[in-house]
Amino acid sequence: MITGIAHICFTHAFDFVRDTGERHGCYLHIGGRNFIEMFVGPVDPPVKGQAYRHFCLEVDDIQATVAELRAKGIECSEIKLGKDQSYQSWVTDPDGNRIELHDYTPQSWQGPALVERG
Repeated sequence: MITGIAHICFTHAFDFVRDTGERHGCYLHIGGRNFIEMFVGPVDPPVKGQAYRHFCLEVDDIQATVAELRAKGIECSEIKLGKDQSYQSWVTDPDGNRIELHDYTPQSWQGPALVERG
């Protein structure tokens, strides 16, 4: 009888490395335009009762997406260029769950693993 998933093996995409040389996170490519992001130690505390810290949605135009959400009364953080060279903005749903909006650039570290949108 199957009792659970023992493990899943994904392809390493890139690491997050501090100025000290210490690796503190990595990206795993899980197929298509999808990744799993992992960090060592606490990053942001999850919402009470939440099993994950945040999830991330890819957008095709972060400026337009954030403007549209704000026009609908949804608070979005300022857009910034992340260390991975992708643009990001953050929103929080009514239950307090954090959602990252992510827009790849030609310099995004995810680039080598990305496939064209279909």
